[in-house]
Amino acid sequence: MNLDPSRLEKDHSHRATPAALAFLTRFFAAESAGGLILMAAAFAALVVANSSWSEAYFSTLHIKLIGLSIEHWVNDGLMAIFFMLVGLEIKREMLVGQLSSWSQRALPGFAALGGMLLPALIYIAINWGNPETLGGWAIPAATDIAFALGVLSLLGKRVPVSLKIFLSALAILDDLGAVVIIALFYTSGLSISMLMASLAVIVFLLVLNRCGVKRLWPYLIAGGLLWFFMLQSGIHATLAGVILALCIPLGDSNNERKSPLLYLEEKLHPWVAFAVVPVFGFANAGVSLAGMSPGNLIDPVPLGVALGLLLGKQVGVFGFSALAIRSGLAKLPEECGWFHLYGIALLCGIGFTMSLFIGALAFAGNPLLVDEVKVGVLLGSVLSAALGVAVLLSARPLLLEPDINRSGSHGPDQLDKVSGI
Repeated sequence: MNLDPSRLEKDHSHRATPAALAFLTRFFAAESAGGLILMAAAFAALVVANSSWSEAYFSTLHIKLIGLSIEHWVNDGLMAIFFMLVGLEIKREMLVGQLSSWSQRALPGFAALGGMLLPALIYIAINWGNPETLGGWAIPAATDIAFALGVLSLLGKRVPVSLKIFLSALAILDDLGAVVIIALFYTSGLSISMLMASLAVIVFLLVLNRCGVKRLWPYLIAGGLLWFFMLQSGIHATLAGVILALCIPLGDSNNERKSPLLYLEEKLHPWVAFAVVPVFGFANAGVSLAGMSPGNLIDPVPLGVALGLLLGKQVGVFGFSALAIRSGLAKLPEECGWFHLYGIALLCGIGFTMSLFIGALAFAGNPLLVDEVKVGVLLGSVLSAALGVAVLLSARPLLLEPDINRSGSHGPDQLDKVSGI
């Protein structure tokens, strides 16, 4: 039988294309996809910043477009979309999701509080007496939800679903805390006229909400105006995204087509996960290591950031969670033990996106300190991820007896069973 090589090649390509498309479809549908792409973008930025292309990389970021540099457009423009998605998620979870009741908010609430407080205190202790660097105290207080969930998802079925829910709720409250910190502590040079214009737009958005307007275009147009006015006001423009999100009505939470909030969240999510956050990571993770030595790691800024993420997060999240559980205010997540909880506390030390963002605000105009922030964030995040994965892999599956009290009042024997130690 004669075989036509060109025909064989054509048939092979027809078979390969659907397989490749199926692989890509599965990859982008996976929970870990966003986190993996963000890791790749951060790694690419580090490689480029320390290659022969470094000059082109840094000069491109400073090219001016319509009055703002590309770096400024990424950090103030694209990140406003990221913050809008954060706002939508916060509102949904508070109304109908994992944070819709006080009992559901207790454990992630305590964990988020400890996870913001302890890292900030560690940074302050290391930078005490140095007013130039003390302003970066909030940098290690933030957890990167996409990165942390991406790492957690790589563990597959070894991690109980309830643990992913707990991490999501904790990170959402952590994001809310970061938004408040940015609004209160990282604003300067306020313009009263632009603040009044911003307030007028916010009132208009609230009127749209109270009047039951379900169409999205009036909200989005008003949101664009709000972003511009806040950019000129001195309050960070990305907060316009959060305010806009909180004004968008939930509608029918059981029907996405009848819920403006759910519809917009669903449409924004892939763009934020696969475009906005990776572009931000690529634009902000690049740091030239030329001239740096291991001794630079113990400078106050990188040391404070790295230890704040690595030690502060695990102590704050785990310690405050244990306090809430032992006092009876909260319960361990279903099918989870103390080892699982400690592993999640370590993963909360992944502070990539929000930490870099706050670092750029804290040390605007000081490239050297911004680079030191990047080094501290990368070091603290990588170590936290590695140790978190190691702890979660070592935690044995939890087998609970029906009569075990999950409120945290376990005896010594029961504690061994629950912790999987």
